[in-house]
Amino acid sequence: MTTTVESAVRERYSEAAKAPEAALCCPVQYNPEYLKIIPEEIIEKDYGCGDPSQHVGVGEVVVDLGSGGGKSCYIASQIVGSQGKVIGVDMNDEMLDLARKYQPEIITELGYDNVEFRKGRIQDLSLDRDLLDVWLRENPVTDELSLRRMEETVVRMRLEQPLIADNSTDVVISNCVLNLVSDEEKKELFSEVFRVLRRGGRAAISDIVADEPVPQELKDDPELWSGCVSGAMQEEEFLEAFEAAGFYGIEVTKRDEQPWRIVDGIEFRAVTVVAYKGKQGECWDHNEALIYRGPFRMVSDDDGHTFVRGQRVAVCRKTREIFSRAPYDDYFEVVEPLNEVTEPEPFPCDDQIYLRHPRQTKGEDYA
Repeated sequence: MTTTVESAVRERYSEAAKAPEAALCCPVQYNPEYLKIIPEEIIEKDYGCGDPSQHVGVGEVVVDLGSGGGKSCYIASQIVGSQGKVIGVDMNDEMLDLARKYQPEIITELGYDNVEFRKGRIQDLSLDRDLLDVWLRENPVTDELSLRRMEETVVRMRLEQPLIADNSTDVVISNCVLNLVSDEEKKELFSEVFRVLRRGGRAAISDIVADEPVPQELKDDPELWSGCVSGAMQEEEFLEAFEAAGFYGIEVTKRDEQPWRIVDGIEFRAVTVVAYKGKQGECWDHNEALIYRGPFRMVSDDDGHTFVRGQRVAVCRKTREIFSRAPYDDYFEVVEPLNEVTEPEPFPCDDQIYLRHPRQTKGEDYA
């Protein structure tokens, strides 16, 4: 099934790079200010279902999975500015050619060069396919021995010249592409997104999801798959995939009320999900606490930490750092100790509520 899916997607998007296909994905409204420098050919051959570039910030390193003709990359390049960097990853040669075609004139218009496009499979961000293509032209595979040499070269390239290095990216964005990856490789895809993000980094993914499980007969239809339909994950399954990969703070920031398509009674609609990396690691007690402001009386996070409105709940340093930034910071107040803890002790991060007495943060001799 994987080969059939990948071939169908490659062929359809190769044709879509040559001539626009209006029904290939949902219409999306972008900030017109960012479209002024982008050539019309790129705009009309853009196929997306959201605008994840809204979740990009100044000076950040951004990776766009399935960058296609480069529209989202060129939008993000204006947001991150000259101090930031944008890397587009795509496997389709025709789409890469389109994205690179106008790069010199866009650089001239911007006044800086902060975008590059790399060839690779989005579910395998360690292998640079451009480098592999160059090597294969000089070292064609003709027998078992040359095949073995190629396999050894691929291993070396992954280690020494990865397409995207571990912990190197602030934001990973994607626009209606994850559903094109085969079901067998979707878990690897989410793991790769997690791998390349720095601690504290985030993924902002716009994609098509289904309100019901997609039956096998629809999955076996190459046209529906390459058309961003039958490869869609069920909505809750999509969110669970982020959690299984190790993300926290998983939030649906946009969910279209109306479905984009209905096939056999199944609704397919666009969503945008933002998820964060950084909850891994040991827990140390620095005499810190969090006060949940509301509006609910009590809330629990994905790891079982429970907060009662208005109570000083003791937390470890890692949890305090996580809840001090998006997407939680609007709902919590941090209580710092009066005197810095220089020799922290292990903190029991579990599903129990540990209250922090005010004297513990102020000190017993506080006056």
